[in-house]
Amino acid sequence: MLIEHTALRNYWYAVTEAADLSPGPVSVTLLGEALVVWRDPEGEIVAAPDRCPHREAPLSLGLVKDGCLECVYHGWTFGGGGRCVNVPSSGEGRPVPPAAHLRPCHATERYGLVWVCVGEPAAGIPKIDADDDPAYRRINSGVDDWSTSVGRMTDNFLDISHFPYVHSGTFGIDANRLVPKIDLQQLDDDFYGYEYHVEVGNEAGAASSGIDAAIVTRRMTTGFNLPFTVRSTIHYETGLDHLILLCSTPIDDVRSYFTFVIWRNDDFSVPAEEVIAFDRAIGAEDKKMLERLPGVLPLDQTRTASVQSDKPSVEWRRRLAALLT
Repeated sequence: MLIEHTALRNYWYAVTEAADLSPGPVSVTLLGEALVVWRDPEGEIVAAPDRCPHREAPLSLGLVKDGCLECVYHGWTFGGGGRCVNVPSSGEGRPVPPAAHLRPCHATERYGLVWVCVGEPAAGIPKIDADDDPAYRRINSGVDDWSTSVGRMTDNFLDISHFPYVHSGTFGIDANRLVPKIDLQQLDDDFYGYEYHVEVGNEAGAASSGIDAAIVTRRMTTGFNLPFTVRSTIHYETGLDHLILLCSTPIDDVRSYFTFVIWRNDDFSVPAEEVIAFDRAIGAEDKKMLERLPGVLPLDQTRTASVQSDKPSVEWRRRLAALLT
C-alpha cells in the first residue's frame, strides 16, 4: 500500500482551504489518519488527531468558540497548540491531566490553503514567486474529493498526450496527437519538468485566455515537486501568464483531495469565477477518466508500458520510488 510508506509522512499536503476554518472545525483525512483542523485563539492553525483524549469522541463534531475547540461529548475544551484548557466536570482551578492535551501535527497556511505534515518536514512547501508579485492575482478553486489514487493524478497532470482524447470537450485538438521530443530540466529550485509549445482549442476558454481565436498557441512548462505536487505555467502571446498549482493529497490509497490554485497577471477585469470555470471543466474531464482506473499506479515501471511522451512521469515515478526506499 502506498500510504504505508513512512517517508510520505514527512511532506506537506493541502487538506482544505483556509477560508473553510471560519468558524471551523474541519474534518480531514490524510494518509489514512483522521484529523481535525481549526484556528486557535491566536489565529494559528491547529491540526490534531480527530479524537478527544477523554472518551475518543470525534472532535470535528464540536464547536469552535473564541478559537477554542469544545468536544460535544463532555465539553472538554482545547486551545492554542491543542492544549486542554477546560474540563467542565472537574470545576475551575483543578489541574488538567497531561494526557488530556492533544498532540498536534505541523500545520500552516499558504496560498489560501491549509497544509499539514503528520511527520517531521523533510522539505518545504513549493515556492510560487507570483504569490509575492502584486502584478498577479491569486484565485482559489475549492477542494474536491476524487475516488482515485494520488499517484494516478500526478501521472496524469504531467502528461500531455491525453489532451486530444480526455480534453476533447474543452481544449484538446484531435489533430494534435504527436508529442514532440521532451527534454527534462530543472525548471527552478522547486520544480523539475519540461517546456513545450502546444496548440489548443480556445472556444470554451476564450474568457480565460482573453483571446477570440478558435485556436491559440501556448508556451508552457509542466513540472513536479515530490511527492505529488505539479505546477503548469501557461504563457500566451499577448503576455498573459496563467500559472496553475495542482495539489493532490492522499486520503488513502484510492481516494484523494484535489485542489488547484491560479495566479494571473491580467487586469483583473474577468471575474475569478469565470477564470476558474474553464479549469474546473478540464479537471472534471480528468476526474471522470481517472476514477475509471483501478487501484494505485505501480511504481515498478516494468508493470506498465511507457514511451518517450511519458518521460516526465517515468522520471517522477523513479524519483518517488527512490524517496520511498
